[in-house]
Amino acid sequence: MNEKSEIGRVWDIIEKVGVCMLTTRFAGGLRARPLEARPDREAGLIYFVTGLHSPKEDEIASAPDVGLVFIDPDDKAYLSITGRASILRDVEKTKAVWRKTDEVWWPDGPASPDVSLLRIEPVTAELWDGPASAAVTAFEFVKARLTGQEPKLGQNRKTTLKM
Repeated sequence: MNEKSEIGRVWDIIEKVGVCMLTTRFAGGLRARPLEARPDREAGLIYFVTGLHSPKEDEIASAPDVGLVFIDPDDKAYLSITGRASILRDVEKTKAVWRKTDEVWWPDGPASPDVSLLRIEPVTAELWDGPASAAVTAFEFVKARLTGQEPKLGQNRKTTLKM
């Protein structure tokens, strides 16, 4: 695959998986939490709707480098993104990425004074594509156990990309 199609694959995974683990740095080390991504492929940015006064705000203000991890178990795809984060209040952009389910957390809608956007500018992405489905993997491990041969799982592929 060429770099353009690899970057397209990264965006495909982000859009398909949706929820990722966001890792930030705080005084005690690293903290990860699940968030629902709102990718903007054309702009090359990933947004998250979040609470304005969450611990993420202070963590990102003091250390804006973050990590995102997306996993697609069906495709055996594992994606790690490093990026630069910022917190912003932009009601129009919030409206553009808002989903009905967000109203569970913010019943006043995207203009609520407690809502903000976490904006991630991806810097690098590492993508691991696994070769075999769970059924094939299980079969190959059983076969290897019985025959003493190495399991034939296909080829893993790791790609590191500048975003």
